[in-house]
Amino acid sequence: MTEGIPRRASLELLRAEAADERAVLIHERLRHGEDPWEFMEELPTVDELVVYSLRAENIESNGGRRPNEVRHYRVLRQIALEYPDLTPTVWKLLGQTNTHRAWDAVVTDSPGAA
Repeated sequence: MTEGIPRRASLELLRAEAADERAVLIHERLRHGEDPWEFMEELPTVDELVVYSLRAENIESNGGRRPNEVRHYRVLRQIALEYPDLTPTVWKLLGQTNTHRAWDAVVTDSPGAA
């Protein structure tokens, strides 16, 4: 079975959606009184948000089952093949551990968070 990523939109549209999502993240953090000098570098880039979104769509299409390490690697590689401009971001994310919402204070401040 091929684990292809169905190409749902152009990369430009995906980036525009991700930029809007990132703006919402920034707005929410500012509304909670956080200093942008402290959190801006923690936030995912627009391209990281695009990759996360495409990965989430793949998880959803697989019945919501979170991928194991091998499948995660294959999914991200497939994203890079389908959207070549995302390749540097994919490789960056493949080299990181705990890429699950690292920018979210609720996740990073929870007990046992890396």
